[in-house]
Amino acid sequence: MATKTAIIGLGIMGQRMLEHMRVHEEYAPDILWDPNPKACAAALALAPEASVAPSADDAIEAADLVYLACPPQPRKTYALKAAAGGKALFLEKPLGVNVAASETLVAGLDRLGVPAAVNFTQAAGSALAQVSEAAQSGAMGDVVGVDIVVTYPAWPRAWQKAADWLRFRAEGGMTREVLSHFLFFSERVVGPLTLMWAKPSYPADPSLCETHMQARLEAAAGVPVTVMASVGGAQPDRQEVTVKGARASYRISEFSILTRSDGGPFAPLEPAPSDTRAASLKAQLDALALCLKGQPHPLATPQEALSVQRLIEAMLVGKA
Repeated sequence: MATKTAIIGLGIMGQRMLEHMRVHEEYAPDILWDPNPKACAAALALAPEASVAPSADDAIEAADLVYLACPPQPRKTYALKAAAGGKALFLEKPLGVNVAASETLVAGLDRLGVPAAVNFTQAAGSALAQVSEAAQSGAMGDVVGVDIVVTYPAWPRAWQKAADWLRFRAEGGMTREVLSHFLFFSERVVGPLTLMWAKPSYPADPSLCETHMQARLEAAAGVPVTVMASVGGAQPDRQEVTVKGARASYRISEFSILTRSDGGPFAPLEPAPSDTRAASLKAQLDALALCLKGQPHPLATPQEALSVQRLIEAMLVGKA
């Protein structure tokens, strides 16, 4: 029987998840809520069978699973309310922007014991599974480093502009929204990371988010993770993670396109799906169904999300 699901937050991610949950046999995303009437109308156009709840509390009460696609600030309040009512949770990342508040959230979820996972979109994907296996088996030799490169002509990107909060320093920025995915990926492959140094750059307007981020992190064994991210210039989007091994290296482009090099050019390991985003969301939802049933799954735990948040917020402050 499909799980009765409430979606709170009907912006870009909320609508995207609604589309994919509707065609997945495990979910019935019939309860929606957002403070913006236009967002509600757009979601109902995608799912006419759904209904908009009078409030977020009403949406939570009516569901068995609550997907939180709202901006980070209210996430803790909604999540703990849902968990206290015995509801399962699927949260967007970042877990939050205030580390102490997120520590309280994670402790609360631990205490309440409801199924809960965080939507780092690479968690259930083939790329992470294959790179992790190559690192653990020794097929790639010793892992000698991870390089993360992210460049955009503008931030927010064109398809994100409706989510205006993404351009502000309080909750938005590419470090929280994009680099967090790749730090999660890196910690899955090389283990917990420590921030060694970080240098963010901000516009003159103190309300706006970062335009550049350079950082170095290290795993316990000294494996370096190097970050270079920037906004500006006439160029296409570039989102790459390269896990470098002594025998072979693996590069993941655009979140899921996996290539391998043994010293020569990077070459594809498998045909890319015609719609990489749809394939990724399907894998995440398949894994979420396992989580809801209490079975082993590859999704990010709240504890992993908190680890990433600590790194991200420290990077945004900067460290010499």
